[in-house]
Order: sequence, then C-alpha cells, then structure tokens
Amino acid sequence: MVGVFGVGLASGVLSGMFGIGGAVLTTPGIRVLGASPLDAIGSTVPPIIPGAVSGTWRYSRERLVNWRAGLICGLAGSALAVGGALVSDLINPHLLMLFTAGILLYTGISTLVQVRRHVVVVVAAEGPDAEVEVDLSQAGDGDDRAALEAAASHRHPIGRLTAIGAGAGALAGLLGLGGGVVMMPAFTQILRIPMKVAVASSLVAVAIFSIPALVTHVILGHVNWAFALLLTAGAVPGAQIGSKITLGATDRMLRLLFGVFVVVLAIVYGTAEILSF
Repeated sequence: MVGVFGVGLASGVLSGMFGIGGAVLTTPGIRVLGASPLDAIGSTVPPIIPGAVSGTWRYSRERLVNWRAGLICGLAGSALAVGGALVSDLINPHLLMLFTAGILLYTGISTLVQVRRHVVVVVAAEGPDAEVEVDLSQAGDGDDRAALEAAASHRHPIGRLTAIGAGAGALAGLLGLGGGVVMMPAFTQILRIPMKVAVASSLVAVAIFSIPALVTHVILGHVNWAFALLLTAGAVPGAQIGSKITLGATDRMLRLLFGVFVVVLAIVYGTAEILSF
C-alpha cells in the first residue's frame, strides 16, 4: 500500500511537471508491485483525471493554459480513447507494454534532439490569430513571461489540434496512458508552443479524454480499485508539487529533464517486460 501510494505521488509530480498524465510511471510501477498487465493498464486511468485537474488549476492561476488547444485536443481524442480501450482487450497485453516502451523511447529521443536547438516558439502578436517567433533561450525574465502569456492566447490551426488530440486519445485508451506523451512533443515541436504552456494545455486535454477511457475500462473490468484509489490519493498533491517545480524552471531545462526521464523509463519498462515473457 505504501509503495502504490508512493508511485501515485511520484506520478502526480510528473503530471504537474510534464503534462503527461502520470500513467507512464504508474503503469510499470504497479506492474512491478504485482498488478496483472490488464490491471496495470486499467487501474492507472482513474488517478489521471484528478491529477490533471489539480495541475491545470495551478497553471490557470498563472494564466499559462491555452484553453482552446487543450479543449479541442481533448474533445477530438475522447471518441478514439474509447476505441483504443476496446481494442486493448483484443491484443496481447505483453505486446501493449512493449509498444508503450517504444512510444516512450521515441518521445524521449525526439525531445533530447530538440534541446540542442534554440528554443524558438510561436506566440500571438497583434491579436490571437497573428504569429511571431520568439527565442526563449535569449529572453529575459520579463520577456519570457510576456511570451508565455502570448502563447497561451494564440489560436493554432484547428486541423492540427484535432489530429494531435485524436492520436493522443487513441493511445490513451489503448495503452492506459494519459496521452501527454504524444501531445507534449507534438505541442512543442509541431506547434512550437513553449514548454510551460504545453504542459498546462496538455493537462486540460488529458483530463477530458481520460473520462471515456476510464468508463470503458471500468465496464470491461480492467480497474482494480485497491490500486486505483491509492494512486489517486498520491497523484493529487503530487501534481501541485510538480507544477510548482515547472513554474520555477527554464524552458530548456524542462525539455532536458523530460527527455532524459522518458528515455530511461522506456529502457527500464521495455527490458522488464521482455524479461517477463
């Protein structure tokens, strides 16, 4: 019980820091603590919602949430989250775990590659639909804050947001992840959203499309509530801690930490699952 609560707390910190929902840690974490593969997928979904809401509330107070991006991605991913959850019942759960490790590895490496470049982001200028590029690696504290608030009000193309949300939602349902591992690199690399705004906006979408994924997994009997409730108890305060860390860090440092963490997790995750065959 202490171990599961600790995993939930750590996942909440990661959720608040990186906007990833936290299941990238809770799924392998409770797997190590004795959960079956399907329990490890389904039981990690309930903590995602309160953890994401807790983190979103903290970022909204700082005016860093791009509500349009978060809501469109969340709504686009909701239907596919249900489909992904249904498909998960038809695929070998060990293969699902290995596929998750592959997704994590790609996300981590792509983020680390980006760290080597200048942190150039797109923000609003002269109205929410106009764009201007800002290099955060050269910005001071005042300019950095202004760029972040402008990015939170920028209107990105609805087609791109819909595609990103749909892909993230499908993986959220299929793998029991919050979907943030797809949205974060898409937000920062495709849409060039600053890391802090990307984290805040990702949490909005994660909360939305985790709801249908949760309902589906409950109906299918994939949720072990002993695991789920302990994880939730840790995730909510953990998200507050994680968001506080992110608000005090630089954009480049956040990308580096996110990339390193995800690569290490992917290697450990994949190796452990291969050895379990």
